Amino acid sequence: MLKTIKITSEDIVHQVKVSGKIPGTIEEIVTRKIIEDAADEAGIKVEIEELQQAADQIRLEQKLSSADDTWAWLEKHSLSVDDFEEIAYTSMISRKLATHMFKDKIEFFFFANQLDYASVVMYEIVLNDEDLAMELFYAIKEGEMSFYDAAHQYIQDVELRRKCGYLGKVSRKDLKPEISATIFAAKPPQLLKPILTSKGVHLVFVEEIIQPQLDEKLKFEIISDLWNTWLKQQVEQVEVVRDFVSQH
Repeated sequence: MLKTIKITSEDIVHQVKVSGKIPGTIEEIVTRKIIEDAADEAGIKVEIEELQQAADQIRLEQKLSSADDTWAWLEKHSLSVDDFEEIAYTSMISRKLATHMFKDKIEFFFFANQLDYASVVMYEIVLNDEDLAMELFYAIKEGEMSFYDAAHQYIQDVELRRKCGYLGKVSRKDLKPEISATIFAAKPPQLLKPILTSKGVHLVFVEEIIQPQLDEKLKFEIISDLWNTWLKQQVEQVEVVRDFVSQH
C-alpha cells in the first residue's frame, strides 16, 4: 500500500530555502518584473495570435503532442491554464521587447565584434607532458603516425577517443583567449604546434575556419547576446526588498 504524504505551499517554500535556491528564485522574479516594466514603458503588447504562437512553441519544446500530454505536464508542474498562458506571455513579451530594443543595433554590433562569431572545426588531444606533445607533433608531421592513431592512444575520455578528438564546430567565444588566437591564425587544414594552457598541452588539428555570415540565425544570436547582457545589467542595478519572513 502506498504511503500518502501531504505537501503544503509552506513545505515548498521551505525546501526552496534549505536547498539554497532563494537567490536564484529572487533573480528570476526580478528579471520578470524588469521585463514587464520595460515592455509596459515601451508600449509593447502581446496579441492573441502571438500568445497562441508562444504557447505552441512551448508545447513543441516540451514535446507535448496532444491535449492529454499538455494536461499531464501542467499537473506535474502544478500549473493552471492561466499559469501556462502567463509563461507563454512572458516568453513572447521578452522576444518582442528584445527585438524592439536591439534590432537596429545588430549590424553595428556584428561588425564591431565579428571575430567573436567566427567558428572552427577542430580535433584536439590534451596531454600533461609537453615533451610528449612535441614528440607526437613531429611524428604526425613527418608521417610516422596519424592524428587518428595519437588520439586513440592518448585520449582518456572514451567518447572523445571514439571521435578521434573531434570537437565539431566550436565558436571562438567558447575557446579560451590563450588558445583561440593561435587556432584562428591557422591555415587549414593544419596541425598546430602544441599549445600550453592551464588545462594542459593541446595538440590541435584545425580542419576548417568558418567566417560568420549575418544570416537570420546569427541575427537572433546577436539579439540574444545583447538582451542577456542588458538583463544582467538591469538586475545588478536593482535593490531587492524582501517582503517575506526569513526564519533563523
